[in-house]
Amino acid sequence: MRSGRAAPPLTAHGSPEKHGATMNPSLQWRAVQKARSQMRQAAGRARSGSPNFAKIAFLSSGSPEADAALKKLAKRYGNSLPGEADVVVALGGDGLMLQTLHAFMKTKRSKSVPIYGMNRGSVGFLMNEYQENGLLERLGSAESSTIHPLIMRTRGNDGTLRTERSINEVYLFRQTYQAAKLRISVDGRERMAELIADGVLIATPAGSTAYNLSVNGPILPLDATLMALTPISAFRPRRWRGALLPDKAKVRIEVLEPEKRPVSAVADHTEIRDVAEVEVEMDHKTGVVILHDPGHSLEERILREQFGY
Repeated sequence: MRSGRAAPPLTAHGSPEKHGATMNPSLQWRAVQKARSQMRQAAGRARSGSPNFAKIAFLSSGSPEADAALKKLAKRYGNSLPGEADVVVALGGDGLMLQTLHAFMKTKRSKSVPIYGMNRGSVGFLMNEYQENGLLERLGSAESSTIHPLIMRTRGNDGTLRTERSINEVYLFRQTYQAAKLRISVDGRERMAELIADGVLIATPAGSTAYNLSVNGPILPLDATLMALTPISAFRPRRWRGALLPDKAKVRIEVLEPEKRPVSAVADHTEIRDVAEVEVEMDHKTGVVILHDPGHSLEERILREQFGY
């Protein structure tokens, strides 16, 4: 991700400020009227409790389309450093959105800095439509959704311990031509002694429409206090379709015959190979906020996805 540089100061009519220049009286009057209008809008936001996004940080996926959009938006709205911004606007696709959510999930301000995406990529389920005009108004009226990530703790075949977080899902997948053999326990109680499959995944409600849906897992409403446990190409038991678990449950998956049947564990875009055991639970203490235009909230998109077959 790359952030653009702030543009030079602009006059009321949008051209770079020139020191010592005098403004045309008609333009000066327009500037006064615009300033008054902006003051009234700010006062209205303060009375209504709407957020005031004075500082915006723009982030680009690095594609030509995203870089061009960043340059235009930064010139028009300014571009703050991400650590000082009131809101982060991500320009790209869902991949960039996940990276941005992860980046701000690791900061102390992650709960208070919302992320607003505009689609300049190929897949935009998490993104809003790209428009240059009216960004401040869109941000002010946007609907927020809070997402809690999954925590994945792994122990490797060599004893190495790792911890990662995931917005969408955690999944285990075979590394070779041989199917994985897995034992599944929930809250310390064994629930399946042996699953023979390509793998298994645990998805959040926000991630239930991603990989989980592709392997015929259930779509979960965003406010559901559930996680989806879904097999990936199950061989035995062949008819098992997975389970819905409380979002306070702790899932433990042991890899049987790990040397003969090696397995990887993946948390969003982070892969850990040759795992022997994986524990997964939801991190209710960490929340990331994502913004969408009215009528296009993440909750509405997940609901709409259930009728889009």
